[in-house]
Amino acid sequence: MSEARYQDIQIETTLPKPWEHEDSFNDVLYEWMNRAPWLAISAAAHIVVIMLIAAIPWNLFFPPDEVVIEASTAQAPEEVVEDPPEEEPEEIEEIETPEEPIIQDYEVSDHNEVDVDQDFEMTDGDPDMMSNSPFDQKNFNNVIGVGGGAGGKYGGRFGGRRNLRAGGGGTAQALADGLEWLKNHQAPDGSWDLDEYWINNVSGGTDCSEGAGVHIQDTGITGLALLAFLGDGHTLREGLYKDVVTKGIKWMRKEQDPETGLLGQDIGESFLYDHSIASLAMAEAYVLSNKTPILSGTVRKATNYITRARNPYGAWRYQVPPIGENDTSVTGWMVFALKSAEEGGTKISKETYAGALTWFDEVTDPGTGRMGYDTIGSLSSRVDGVNDDFPADKGEAMTAVGLLCRFFMGQDPKENPIMEKHANLLLKRLPEWDPEGKGTDMYYWYYGSYAMFQMGGTHWKKWKKAMEKAILNSQRKDGDYKGSWDPVGPWGYSGGRVYSTAILVLCLEVYFRYARVLGAR
Repeated sequence: MSEARYQDIQIETTLPKPWEHEDSFNDVLYEWMNRAPWLAISAAAHIVVIMLIAAIPWNLFFPPDEVVIEASTAQAPEEVVEDPPEEEPEEIEEIETPEEPIIQDYEVSDHNEVDVDQDFEMTDGDPDMMSNSPFDQKNFNNVIGVGGGAGGKYGGRFGGRRNLRAGGGGTAQALADGLEWLKNHQAPDGSWDLDEYWINNVSGGTDCSEGAGVHIQDTGITGLALLAFLGDGHTLREGLYKDVVTKGIKWMRKEQDPETGLLGQDIGESFLYDHSIASLAMAEAYVLSNKTPILSGTVRKATNYITRARNPYGAWRYQVPPIGENDTSVTGWMVFALKSAEEGGTKISKETYAGALTWFDEVTDPGTGRMGYDTIGSLSSRVDGVNDDFPADKGEAMTAVGLLCRFFMGQDPKENPIMEKHANLLLKRLPEWDPEGKGTDMYYWYYGSYAMFQMGGTHWKKWKKAMEKAILNSQRKDGDYKGSWDPVGPWGYSGGRVYSTAILVLCLEVYFRYARVLGAR
């Protein structure tokens, strides 16, 4: 077909022409709705941009006005967390109990009760022997530190003088006299000055100078004396001797290094002993004084120092930082300090206790049951030329330390037969006051008394009888020495008369200090 023919063809349509199109309302609405999502996105984007611009710290791009600060060189006062004014320990310190006749009269009438010569087991279930404290429930025994009471069926948290008759044979009066002697020989600053303790005899007499200790042990022995008062129910808040406790606690806090947490000074090989005993006293005072805030920092820092002193996967000895050496004696005190801190809320890792138990197992002779000092089955240590004339084989101090630690770390004699062997070995070395033969070992008696009390039964009965005879018959009853014990043991040269008196008072408090650990749990 030719091109001319196409030109003649005309196509007609009924559709409106583009320039004749007219939008209806529905068309406009439809087009607007198609565009709506994009309008919303655009609006949101603008809002975000505006918020970002508003958030830019424009003031950083402009120099601030110059500020001139003037400061003086005066040192800011030390921040101290205090209790409410009516219970503030600092106010209690101003009370001078030696000149307080009311307290003296109350003390005499309270302690001079009639003693009942009966076996301790006979007091089981006697309501007159029990404290009303909630700690006395048979299923409760969290306070397991060596210084302060807890409960269970065998004694109350603050049941000291109410339970003293359980010891029989003058135990109540012996304990009363021992605490009174310690009170009379506390230094004005709150410590116990070992090498010149008689100068601070507040009762006026100075004729008791035999039995001085070593000055560098003041921190540890002050802690031991505080534990003796805490164990009888005297705290920062209550008790006949609360002022004694308060002064001692204040002195101890001043002795703590604010950076490291060490209580005392890093002098000699005994400073970790001192720190552990002092830490134990601070932890017990914190718990038994209703977790007073004034001691929380002290306990936390002291506990941190203990954890830093432990050998990785092991135990403790004399060095900080540790060098891989362990010994049972230092480890025992550390375990008790940590347990008391744990009762106050401090979290202690299971690995810490596992390291101690591993060490105890490592140095235990499975044949004899003897726990060694630094090697398997080794005897207690002695200092060459100082106390090496005290026969180490007359006691089983390390075995007693390990046995008590096993109880506190959850082991049961029924499941761990080695504990029975430990206890049987202690029965072969019962307490005996033997200054001539140099067989008096108060350190051994202390751990042995608490460990055998945990064993109970025949073990405890035999030990109790020997312990009471040795301790009660040897207490001084003359002049300014009244209430004290002569430091005739291997460590008396170091701790002196204050040490011997404090640690034997702690022995007498075994009756009511805490329940049998496993029975209470």
